[in-house]
Amino acid sequence: MSEKLAPEKRHAFLHSGQKVFEWDQTLEEVNMYIELPKGVPTKLFRCTIQAGHVEVGIRGNPPYLNHDVAHPVKTDSSFWTIEDGEMHITLQKREKGKTWSSPIQGQGLLDPYAADQEQKRLMLQRFQEEPSLWSMNSSSSLLPAGLKQMSRTYLQDAIATVQRPNSALGL
Repeated sequence: MSEKLAPEKRHAFLHSGQKVFEWDQTLEEVNMYIELPKGVPTKLFRCTIQAGHVEVGIRGNPPYLNHDVAHPVKTDSSFWTIEDGEMHITLQKREKGKTWSSPIQGQGLLDPYAADQEQKRLMLQRFQEEPSLWSMNSSSSLLPAGLKQMSRTYLQDAIATVQRPNSALGL
């Protein structure tokens, strides 16, 4: 089932109708994908990842991207690579499980429906990875009865939506 919970497709960030980058996320990381211009040697590309900022460009030129990230990242485990003409930037989330609406602060935010689907997918992935959360929600005496029922109902709805995404749209 984990394969079904992995990102099924990338989200595109467009500016003036042109793709700037694509991205997806897991519980632990946000991945950005930037198509690189042809004919430029890969050793000239650079990427700087800071706890709250990312900068991408070609040495000797103004940066292509120079933005704050939506949420803090772990710089010691964030990295970038280039493969097949694409830069892949992996931003390690400081808060595991937090749903990001975009990698870049205030830019290219997911629409409310897509953001809800991302949140449900990540919640299901987290419950799958940490079975103790499921048992806590279903049987813990620490949770009030109303909260237990609300968690159980939300989870059941999330499972149904992820397993049958078109049914939520009436398709």
